[in-house]
Amino acid sequence: MDRYLTDAQWALVEPLTAGKSGDRGQTGRDTRLFIDAVLWMAREGARWRALPSGYGHWNSVFVRFRRWSRIGVWTRMFEALQGEPDFEYVLVDSTIVRAHQHSAGGKEGLRLRP
Repeated sequence: MDRYLTDAQWALVEPLTAGKSGDRGQTGRDTRLFIDAVLWMAREGARWRALPSGYGHWNSVFVRFRRWSRIGVWTRMFEALQGEPDFEYVLVDSTIVRAHQHSAGGKEGLRLRP
């Protein structure tokens, strides 16, 4: 399965996750795979049932996602990661930014009527 988190990002996020060894309650099996599944869902915009089976059963991933949402794990992770903006995919050039069709060939200068 695809990995969406880099090792550096995972090192930042791992202490903030729930279900680590040492936490009360049940320990999650593969937290990084779970986060990759959630990132896959966000990237694809698909329904939970469309989650590839390599990430685990869709309902288990959904239930864990909902549980983490309730206890604020996602908020803590986003706050930890927002300090490092990733501009890898930011590119602006003339193939993306276009002028409006009416912007070219207009009358030149301001004409004031007497």
